[in-house]
Amino acid sequence: MKLSLHKMYIKSKYLLCACLVLMGTLVNAQVTIQSPYSKFGIGNLKGTLLPQLRAMGGISTAVFKPNYFNNIHMQNPASYAGINTATLDMGMSGGFNWLANQSQTENSFNAALSHVAMAFNVSPKSGMSFGVMPHSQLGYNFKNSTTIGTNPTNTKNVDYKYIGEGGVNKAYIGYGVQLGDHFRVGANLEYLFGKLEESRSTEFINDPGSLNSRDQQKNSISGTSFSYGLQYDYRFDTKTSLVIGYSGSSSSTLNSQKSQTLTQYTKDDLGNEFTASDTLLFIENNASSIKMPLIHNFGVVLQKDNKWLVGLDYRLGRWANFNVGGVNEGLQNTHGFSVGSQFTPDVNSINSYFKRIDYRVGFQYDKTYIQMAGKDINQMAITAGVGLPLSSLARGAFYKMNITAELGQRGTIANGLLQERYLNLHLSFTLNDGSWFRRFKFD
Repeated sequence: MKLSLHKMYIKSKYLLCACLVLMGTLVNAQVTIQSPYSKFGIGNLKGTLLPQLRAMGGISTAVFKPNYFNNIHMQNPASYAGINTATLDMGMSGGFNWLANQSQTENSFNAALSHVAMAFNVSPKSGMSFGVMPHSQLGYNFKNSTTIGTNPTNTKNVDYKYIGEGGVNKAYIGYGVQLGDHFRVGANLEYLFGKLEESRSTEFINDPGSLNSRDQQKNSISGTSFSYGLQYDYRFDTKTSLVIGYSGSSSSTLNSQKSQTLTQYTKDDLGNEFTASDTLLFIENNASSIKMPLIHNFGVVLQKDNKWLVGLDYRLGRWANFNVGGVNEGLQNTHGFSVGSQFTPDVNSINSYFKRIDYRVGFQYDKTYIQMAGKDINQMAITAGVGLPLSSLARGAFYKMNITAELGQRGTIANGLLQERYLNLHLSFTLNDGSWFRRFKFD
């Protein structure tokens, strides 16, 4: 018994270290994307989804437990009620971005650790989960060149340069419980934290000695929010069921400490920048607030246990209510949908490894909260992935590697706008271990 308890202590210590390492990595992470559209709001939203769900187009609201293997569905905490073993999930993600307008193209690649999450059963009909992951990402570097002046004698060429980096992370802890035979309910307490750094520079081209200006803003964000969910399943027979789900995030107010510096500077003939010649404005740690919107998710899944599932999600976001320091940012309400499925040929197959693999595919479409030149910026993607069972290294432990690809597009090149195409790759390792919290008896 002492040896078993010691092993459980070692595993818990390793898990805590992994959480702290990932949290430190997220806190100190810089640019992890390159998307001009991340300039709006608090950056590009990542969503509370692990690779297993991203591969199915992002359906999650009604996903419960399609087979014996435990996965963590933190977007609907009601699903924690189905966790029956200690479950650990860790992963990373990377993305290729291709940006284009009517005259130029640009590409980039970024990668980072993405999440660490754990879940375990509290009782036969309830479970808990906690973890940390990115909530939004800010990363862009672009310029707009133009000409100012009223006549040929005072005309000047100007570059407006925009740079942003940072992001907001989310740490959560949640609980879900089953009430009766068919109904489940759950909630997450979430802590959002991070830094957003942005600057805008106005530089005169081929005009040495001219006074250029730069507005730099740093915003430290922190605060709590709540998400919640419920699920109801109807059994057609012992293996086939229909699951209906709802999840949402409450409207919340985050704390903001904003610093701003407005400086003037000059450049030499080679374009090298001199030290700032004047500081016109300096504000440090000005207390403010960020009003986050109410989010709704609705979902339905039809599944046959240990075989297949097919599902649909629909979501709404009240982003028109988003404001910073009481000032509305002019964002739009969002809506979107996801469809996806998973198929496992034979989960118990001995002769064929490929029959034990989970095959996943999906599609998603969203009207984002961005509107430019009177045109909505929409986003769509096709997704695919696999869940690869791995050999068990210990009795009672099961491992799975999840690989997901998202091929998508945001925006359009019409009307002089910007089109962003991307290929996101996600990798995670999931462990189910029934021995972590097992009770042992003396002989």
